[in-house]
Amino acid sequence: MNKGILTIIMLVLIVFAIGFYIVKGTPQEGDGEGAEELAALEVDFEVPETAEVGETVPLKATVYYGDSLVIDAEEVTFEIWEQGLEEESIMLDTTNHQDGTYTAETNFEKDGIYEMYAHTTARDLHTMPKKTITIGNGVTNEE
Repeated sequence: MNKGILTIIMLVLIVFAIGFYIVKGTPQEGDGEGAEELAALEVDFEVPETAEVGETVPLKATVYYGDSLVIDAEEVTFEIWEQGLEEESIMLDTTNHQDGTYTAETNFEKDGIYEMYAHTTARDLHTMPKKTITIGNGVTNEE
């Protein structure tokens, strides 16, 4: 066999071997190696179960992305309404304490059962955990 043909065959084999190594050695989507694991956006929304009319009520959301605290959420607002009157809700802005917690305070002018969301957007995800609080004797609009 001609030395030139043998050289060409060897170069082709080396190119295929290098190509195989590059493809085989590169982590593929979904194989677990090198792929970034998606974490969940979670909010620990703390609201007292009960309060009295006119009492200052603290609201607190602690925001997590996976196991990490989120100190730079794009949005954390509290939406509050009297049960059965969601279309009359109010929105409260929060204070970011730069430690993963976001707080606000409110008070309620009359007895009732109130519901609220902690609208939270961070890391291109949105979640809105819901809580309920009973004010005074808890008489609702529907009663």
